Amino acid sequence: MPRPRSTQISIEDTPFYHTVSRCVRKAWLTGVDKDTGHSYEHRREWVESRLIELAGAFAIDIAAYAVMSNHLHVVLRIDIESANRWTDREVVEHWHQLFKGTELTQRFAKGELVQARELSQLKHSIAQYRSRLCDISWFMRCLNEPIARKANQEDNCTGHFWEGRFKSQALLDEVAVLACMAYVELNPIRAKMANTPETSDYTSLKLRVKAALTGEQPTKLLPFIGNEKLNQAKGINFSLKDYLELVDETGRIIRDDKRGAISASASKILTRLNISSDNWVHITSEFGKLFHGPVGTLQELTSYCEHLEKRRRHFSYCCSYLQAS
Repeated sequence: MPRPRSTQISIEDTPFYHTVSRCVRKAWLTGVDKDTGHSYEHRREWVESRLIELAGAFAIDIAAYAVMSNHLHVVLRIDIESANRWTDREVVEHWHQLFKGTELTQRFAKGELVQARELSQLKHSIAQYRSRLCDISWFMRCLNEPIARKANQEDNCTGHFWEGRFKSQALLDEVAVLACMAYVELNPIRAKMANTPETSDYTSLKLRVKAALTGEQPTKLLPFIGNEKLNQAKGINFSLKDYLELVDETGRIIRDDKRGAISASASKILTRLNISSDNWVHITSEFGKLFHGPVGTLQELTSYCEHLEKRRRHFSYCCSYLQAS
């Protein structure tokens, strides 16, 4: 039986989570229906634009995403620190980017006088908004519901567009985060929709490659901070250059089916991560099949299960893939 979302999130263990949303009734999210010739490619822009919009409203960062024909991958980081630092007015302003709020919060946002008898209600609304703005379930709701409404209207039908529950995986350590990001961003190459990272449209990887050409990083994505950690408030503690090299080589191996053909330079990067080349290629190619629950080393998985009071460590046998053979 599926567990409630609240019992799958443990900020103490990790702020990183991988989510997957899939369409039902053979619906098309994007792509071209070979039977009818009808194109749904324009919907990729719907999803990407909405993701970027939500990243600016929520205290949740986007680390990676890929928009596929009938499903959507997103790797998210919950930024609880930012949510807690926001002033009451900032919380309301962020919420009003997505929802109208109440008449009271609208007056508060405009700087109008709030009566003493209304303060309790206002504080309750602000606390609720602050909590929701760092909640993955609310993020996915705000992403999926508008897409479903637009798609159903375009398809002239009603009912569910997405499966009832999106899949959520906790990513418990650095290797799990990087491997999952690579898996997500290489989806178009595995599906033979693209040959190289720079041609993988509607993925976070293309945004990173494009920005890297000018020595920058995409402003709407969680940055790689590498050795610059002390100068950055948040980010992925890994070198962007090393990550792009790993993903590029992994993509070539997947595309050309050259198992284990990792260069000496990339092998050194993997050695620092304490994972073998074979294991890296295996998990970035088969991540979705190997891991159906939280992902991390046995030690991290044990800690995560203890915090959430899970009696059994499901899928612990897959932990061995996250370290050197």
